[in-house]
Amino acid sequence: MVPHSEKGSPPRRFLMLQGPHGPFFGQLGRMLRAAGAEVWRVGFNRGDAFFWRGPGYIAYRDTPESWPAAFAQIAGEKRISDLVLYGEGRPIHAQAISIAASKGIRVHVFEEGYLRPYWATYERGGANGNSRLMSLSLAAIRAAISRPEFEHPEAPAHWGDMHQHVFYGALYHFLVLTMNGRYRNFHPHRGISVGDEFRLHLRRLLLMPWHRFQRMIATGRIRMSRFPYHLVLLQLEHDASFRLHSDFTSMPEFISTCIEGFRAGAPPHHHMVFKAHPLEDGRSAVAATIRQKAAELGIGRRVHFVRGGKLAWLLDGARSAVTVNSTSGQQVLWRGLPLKAFGRAVYGKPEFTSSQPLAEFFRTPGRPDTDAYREYRRFLLETSQVPGGYYSRRGRRHLLGQVVEMILADHDPYDALATGKAAPRQQLRISRTPY
Repeated sequence: MVPHSEKGSPPRRFLMLQGPHGPFFGQLGRMLRAAGAEVWRVGFNRGDAFFWRGPGYIAYRDTPESWPAAFAQIAGEKRISDLVLYGEGRPIHAQAISIAASKGIRVHVFEEGYLRPYWATYERGGANGNSRLMSLSLAAIRAAISRPEFEHPEAPAHWGDMHQHVFYGALYHFLVLTMNGRYRNFHPHRGISVGDEFRLHLRRLLLMPWHRFQRMIATGRIRMSRFPYHLVLLQLEHDASFRLHSDFTSMPEFISTCIEGFRAGAPPHHHMVFKAHPLEDGRSAVAATIRQKAAELGIGRRVHFVRGGKLAWLLDGARSAVTVNSTSGQQVLWRGLPLKAFGRAVYGKPEFTSSQPLAEFFRTPGRPDTDAYREYRRFLLETSQVPGGYYSRRGRRHLLGQVVEMILADHDPYDALATGKAAPRQQLRISRTPY
């Protein structure tokens, strides 16, 4: 590890791009500077600028087409050794990663936790469908686990992230909407305008109490009815994992596939429950699509929709689960429930997910190898999953307390474990319930 600029050793020179909404990247930059590194941040809009405190801010105001050349110039002029970003799917990040790889620049990728909501993901080179986990076999994972008595980090009751997540999202888009005059060439990486994005965030923030009431009623009816049911874990249609690492072009396409497979294979007394993503904001009419498709196939009474909320309440009574590649699949596997995953996911290994045709899966779902999954989960907790969160103060404090050392380390988390150089993990003593 090279945390400081030692004699004969040049300082690490970090370039940070876009991060999670809120102050996390600004705090991370300050801690890297305190460790002796030089740090710059490229901002693409007023929201990026607002959350950066301190020196090293570089405003990018040119067109998206000019970004690759501008990035290469900045990296060369600043002699950048490390690139740090959140979410590799947006075009400005994908282009920067490609150029950085050709120049031998280390790429540090943050993502939402593969074991969310209690951990965040830190990897090098790529995440999700581009993660090194995709090419690691279970045999290689077992060989890398060197400490037989490793104690799993325990999950907290909650980080309190959801309200902060929505608040920072609304604030960020408000700043871009109202104060972005100096960034006229900025284009959001999602397919709607900044104004629409802000209105969706604000609407969701205001409707949270009503949505909570709807969720309570829907969940209560399902649990009280006692019918056997299969759970479908919906994702955000604009999420990079859904867009880049699956063969579906839209959420309605996935919904139709699930309902058709359920009607063809599930026993007639079974039901299907669709659970929306906690951050679903209404840009995709998922509830209406579900009702329309179920009614079209004559099974409307057997198909239900729940708006967000805690997944554990629904998983406790489910017979199986289906997803594209949601990280919620990890909670399914933790409980030993059968899981069908259509997209490319870091947990999409033959020992865990079903290869059955969907109708057959609903008829007689095959169970995962639970012992193998627990070994895999242990591997994640020793490598890329870091306790904490991006949005609440408490979550950031836990995350920054560990991840700065991981960034400054010579080896990425997977190689560090394999070579016996992984740093000890913080042990959280807050709750004994992992999900």
